[in-house]
Amino acid sequence: MALSWDRFVAEVERRKPVFWLRDDDAATVTPALERLLSFAVPVALAVIPDLAEPSLFEKNVAFLQHGCDHRNRAATGEKKTEFPATEAIPDALERLRRSRERLVSMGGDKVLPVVAPPWNRMRRELAAELPRIGIRGLSGYGEAESLPGVLQVNTQVDIVAWRDGKRFIGDEEAARLAMTYVLRNQPVGWLTHHAVHDAAAWEFLERLFALRGPRWAGAAELFSYNRPAHV
Repeated sequence: MALSWDRFVAEVERRKPVFWLRDDDAATVTPALERLLSFAVPVALAVIPDLAEPSLFEKNVAFLQHGCDHRNRAATGEKKTEFPATEAIPDALERLRRSRERLVSMGGDKVLPVVAPPWNRMRRELAAELPRIGIRGLSGYGEAESLPGVLQVNTQVDIVAWRDGKRFIGDEEAARLAMTYVLRNQPVGWLTHHAVHDAAAWEFLERLFALRGPRWAGAAELFSYNRPAHV
């Protein structure tokens, strides 16, 4: 059933949920990124470590590790992934460790020990080993899984329709996706890709960030084991 934007706004203002924002594919400062960061909401910036430029880390945001190089290594029959089943886990961990080192050398404490894998895909066997290299958090898309020693906080609303010309998904679809988690009293993770937004996506974000009901949480809070209650 379709959910109108006005109905969604009314529910959000009544329930006062926690929202958070993850923006993917950052590597350098661009006008589109500056536009996103101009809004008064905390941003978790998922950065491609091997492509990242030092100037990016002058921004006062939280940084997540967006894989290593964002190169598709999928084997035949696999969906796009940087971490295919054919890659030995020790090799993948070593790539992640080196890339994390590079991020931390530029961003210091702004870089959280969290991986947001490209295409939101990382096989469970690899994710379970992340604590061995100091990574304690994982951010993907959709329903989170239980992983010992790894806190998973996912996004649930990708505002880009990737299979339909990278257009904005529309108010009703965004509201429908978000409302599932609002009704569960769970934080709603909004996923953006500043480099590909069309005019409709930017206009939507202006309205989303202007809502009075939600509390926008930072990634450092959400990935803290001692974080406050969500609602």
